[in-house]
Amino acid sequence: MNTRIYNAKIITMADGTSILEGEIHICGERISFTGTKEEAEKLEGLPVWDREIDACGNVIMPGFKDAHTHSAMTFLRSYADDLPLHEWIYNRVFPMEAKLTEEDVLWCSRLAILEYLTSGITANFDMYMKNEANAKASCEAGFRTVLCGSINDFGGTIEEIEAEYNHFNNYNSLLSYQIGFHAEYTTKRETLEGMACLAEKYKAPVYTHNSETREEVDGCIGRYGMTPTAFLDSLGMFNYGGGGFHCVHMTDEDLNICRERNIWVVTNPASNVKLASGIAPVKKMLDMGIGIAIGTDGPASNNCLDMFREMFLTTALQKVSLNDASAVSANDVLYMATSGGALAMGLKDCDTLEKGKYADLIMIDLNQPNMQPLNNISKNIVYSGSKQNVKLTMVAGKILYEDGKFNIGTDTGEIYAKANESITRMRG
Repeated sequence: MNTRIYNAKIITMADGTSILEGEIHICGERISFTGTKEEAEKLEGLPVWDREIDACGNVIMPGFKDAHTHSAMTFLRSYADDLPLHEWIYNRVFPMEAKLTEEDVLWCSRLAILEYLTSGITANFDMYMKNEANAKASCEAGFRTVLCGSINDFGGTIEEIEAEYNHFNNYNSLLSYQIGFHAEYTTKRETLEGMACLAEKYKAPVYTHNSETREEVDGCIGRYGMTPTAFLDSLGMFNYGGGGFHCVHMTDEDLNICRERNIWVVTNPASNVKLASGIAPVKKMLDMGIGIAIGTDGPASNNCLDMFREMFLTTALQKVSLNDASAVSANDVLYMATSGGALAMGLKDCDTLEKGKYADLIMIDLNQPNMQPLNNISKNIVYSGSKQNVKLTMVAGKILYEDGKFNIGTDTGEIYAKANESITRMRG
């Protein structure tokens, strides 16, 4: 599919949030040109366009990257709310997850993909179980997914993680896999040491839930005399970088380790405030030069997969907690939600809208009341933008969502029905 999008305001993210007035060409899965109308007119040997889209002055920008989520947990949306995290996860979530089948994960992941697309999310970093079903849902829909290992004391082995690493990194151009485990507090030391050895074998980064609650941190100190970050680092877990999901309760030592080891922090503000886990020190991390991305967490704890809400909360919570209205700018947050997320997930060809990169992009409708006047477009997106402004979502050159309609090869009504069948069966 060869597509030309013209008359657009393009935020490539290659040069911050500056806006280029012009057009973008997509040949197959990748971008072949981004530039002004005048530059485009000088091009030779252009393909026959399958479609030419007049953007009507709307914004074309990289799609958002949901850098931490659990897609199939859509089956638990609004099922176990208003509970402390540890009670929520051990008494309500884990017992229900034990009943999940491959078919449940398939349909509930498809449901999540619909929601990602409406929010302008073109890739997710998905930590869950039954990854074959998750992979099928993503690839059949044309959606980009990075799978993350989730081994813990309740299931999985080092051998299985290694097999998945090799299998899913050679599965489909839309799919990749990163080594990961659920968390220090759910995983015994022997397993963690095995994960560190696996990372060393493949010279690969490692990802995990980290320091989400004060209870989690205190428990690790009680077991090992160190915070989770320091303990995992002492095992050689992050010799090749990686990432921590949440990172709410971090010491100065923890943050120094993140900076030195190139550990990305993936902040999940909506989930953290809803579960009363706390507010991650995002501004301090930024000031230290630590890479930051944004995730929604799963729809059981959020409860929606909405990057606009996450962006607003990322900046607003820093402002109110620090009593500083200048803390964490909208432009910084827009970078975290797009390019930062791509780099945190290992998607080096999905971070900007430049020639040779994957055509993972969205169109933001400026012809809506909440986007006018156009005093500052990037700040409008972060501070007043919402899902209603997502006009088009494209992944690898294929339009999967446009003007409220989906193109993922599966009927939305069937997806809704199957997801409800799953939770009805599990609830008994």
